[in-house]
Amino acid sequence: MLDIAEELHRWVEQGREFAVATVVAVGGSAPRPPGAALAVDGDGTAIGSVSGGCVEGAVYELCRQALEDGRTVLESFGYSDEDAFAVGLTCGGVIDILVTPVRGGVCPAALAAAVSGEAAALVRVVSGPEDLLGQALLVRPDGSYEGGLGGHPELDRTAAGEARAMLDAGRTGTVEIGEEGSRCGRPLTLLVESSVPPPRMIVFGAVDFAAALVRVGKFLGYHVTVCDARPVFTTKVRFPDADEIVVAWPHRYLESTEVDGRTVLCVLTHDAKFDVPLIQAALKLPVAYIGAMGSRRTHEDRNRRLREAGVTELELARLRSPIGLDLGARTPEETALSIGAEIVAHRRGGSGVSLTGAHTPIHHDVPREPAGRIGSVA
Repeated sequence: MLDIAEELHRWVEQGREFAVATVVAVGGSAPRPPGAALAVDGDGTAIGSVSGGCVEGAVYELCRQALEDGRTVLESFGYSDEDAFAVGLTCGGVIDILVTPVRGGVCPAALAAAVSGEAAALVRVVSGPEDLLGQALLVRPDGSYEGGLGGHPELDRTAAGEARAMLDAGRTGTVEIGEEGSRCGRPLTLLVESSVPPPRMIVFGAVDFAAALVRVGKFLGYHVTVCDARPVFTTKVRFPDADEIVVAWPHRYLESTEVDGRTVLCVLTHDAKFDVPLIQAALKLPVAYIGAMGSRRTHEDRNRRLREAGVTELELARLRSPIGLDLGARTPEETALSIGAEIVAHRRGGSGVSLTGAHTPIHHDVPREPAGRIGSVA
């Protein structure tokens, strides 16, 4: 539900009651990942999506029913060989959806944290004893928590520990623990939704290609910084969509700023005096992606200079250069699209090849078995 936090937070502030349907597990080819949500208020207004259209009508009615009777339910939707156009996923997947009425508790606090950019994790019971279904816990990065899952006293502490680990990695997914907070007792499946500040994209080089890449980065959900040592080019006028404009030598800025395992670095300067010290510093950092623009001749010359500067072959293997996928791109916008596509492929484990005629999975995230089969619709 945190993927539609802004809209839901407004509903909370307006005093509107609503029910939320959340994808808690997927099997096979399903259009939306765990955490995707659809919400319906008392007037019948709907926001969000759980399936891209396949089962929205049925889920809408489940939300309306939850508002009426106040019950939390877990429903499963899957592909039907008998009637591919009946309620189900014609893409061949199976999704489990938790439908919960929201009337106070920790869910509004979780929405407020997500809207403010605060790191927090919302934990909900999605499979287990009926009286625990939908119970929620809000976990902070320091391990503190509020709310409760309604079971054994140790359950909240164990769930908070599991959620904190997932929050550190910025992950959303399910975990299984015992009803008593250990591996003993009846198993519970918990959905952990992590709300973390957006990942960073740092674009080095105040060039025309950078302006287009900033727009693509924002579209992909990154907090985008443009950095260049030349103040005449590094201005808000030239990069109105950037979150930050930094005038500094690139390698010095990189050494002083905060990055993490989700950060992507795009080096568009293709000037050795900037590129070599910058990439040398970047390759020592635990960031998600490092790409550098330039022709193949520039790439070979840059690699030679990096080796001379002491960069190892293992470190060089992390560098994506020439940057981007082969789309035949010409314009800055097309080039930015190819870079964005490579970043997504690298993050999700995609091959970058055309899906037409390929026998590779469409979705490359690690699959999880659906959490339950309560009220299955096949």
